[in-house]
Amino acid sequence: MMKLTGNTILVTGGGSGIGQALAWQFHDRGNRVIVAGRTQASLDRTMEGRDGMDSIVLDVAEDASVEACAERLARDYPDLNVVIHAAGIMERAELGSGGDMAVAERVVNINLLGTMRVAEALAPQLAGKPGAVFCTMSSGLAFAPLPSTPAYSASKAGVHNYTLSLRHRLKGAVEVIEIAPPAVRTGLTPGQETREGYMPLDAYIAETMANFEDLPASGENLVGNVLPLRNAEKDGRMEQMLEMLGRL
Repeated sequence: MMKLTGNTILVTGGGSGIGQALAWQFHDRGNRVIVAGRTQASLDRTMEGRDGMDSIVLDVAEDASVEACAERLARDYPDLNVVIHAAGIMERAELGSGGDMAVAERVVNINLLGTMRVAEALAPQLAGKPGAVFCTMSSGLAFAPLPSTPAYSASKAGVHNYTLSLRHRLKGAVEVIEIAPPAVRTGLTPGQETREGYMPLDAYIAETMANFEDLPASGENLVGNVLPLRNAEKDGRMEQMLEMLGRL
């Protein structure tokens, strides 16, 4: 169970999509929220009309940017006890779909190595704090890949495995929660905000917030829509799932 009030929370990827929506939810519950993202303009839009919300420009693909963010957090927000790492990208023009290795490297650098950079830099600041939590953001595609986005799917599978290691390493010092969304109507890819069959963002956020209050022992925050992907291998349905995903 995650404490939903009285925290000091950093939300990366807070300029749009799931990160932005989670930042708003936690701010509305009376937490001190700092949003981080690549552009100040997007962060300003997140903070508009929300007194007490702060921002830090952060590029998780750059070691120096992560280090500078960690130093500022230690100096200006010594009570930081929760990090929700929602920063990530997806490219539809990917390996096998018009993309090349440069695209794959960018996706893996931001999604997987970016998660590692942020976690390794900030876990020491969280360790031992009351209610200390680090949330990673994988995907349903970590468990059953979308064939047209192999680098994205592999990067999120890497996030899942890194999360398992991090949870074991930080046991007793920081609770580690993996958030694994299904396809959600956000701006992650062009046109995704209105794509039929994708989960509306407000419904996804409502269910995710409820899950924070009743997490399973696995430490995974999973909405109902993602369970077919999460359980495809266990249920012996991986080939059927890949056939379905291959048509998307």
